[in-house]
Amino acid sequence: MHETGKRRLLGEKNLHLLFELTLGFKAIFALAEIAAGVATWLIPQRYFLALVLWVTRDEFAEDPHDLVANFLLHTVQHLSVDAQRFAGLYLLGHGVIKLWLVAGLLREKLWYFPVSIVIFALFIAYQAYRFTYTHSVWLLLVTALDVVVIALTWHEYRYLRSNREIVTPGS
Repeated sequence: MHETGKRRLLGEKNLHLLFELTLGFKAIFALAEIAAGVATWLIPQRYFLALVLWVTRDEFAEDPHDLVANFLLHTVQHLSVDAQRFAGLYLLGHGVIKLWLVAGLLREKLWYFPVSIVIFALFIAYQAYRFTYTHSVWLLLVTALDVVVIALTWHEYRYLRSNREIVTPGS
């Protein structure tokens, strides 16, 4: 790609659009986490077990040794009430914090930008730690999205800050 095409592709308008798009994905994930957190907190374990049995029944009929189906069943059967409460609170808190940050970033409040970068970096650190135990591809994808969001947030912050300094010098 030649230099003009590269500049046009990475132009401010496209970067801003990409920033807003990634924030949209973060908001959707945050809302899903909030819903999952509330459900995990409120729904008794026996209903989770019934749901897993219902979802995996075809897999068990086809292959009683199915790895994913057995993992889900084992996890739900051995889920303590304390672990369920922790998971519910974690998902709820994580989702609320992310949604709050996304709302602040979309409103272009400058102080949200560095705060968001720090908090998203902390999420990445925790996700990297969790990955050492889970080896989850989904966790890697969420982490990759967080890295992109941090880079775009930093770019957007610098862009907004420089434009506000130009527009209102001495204010």
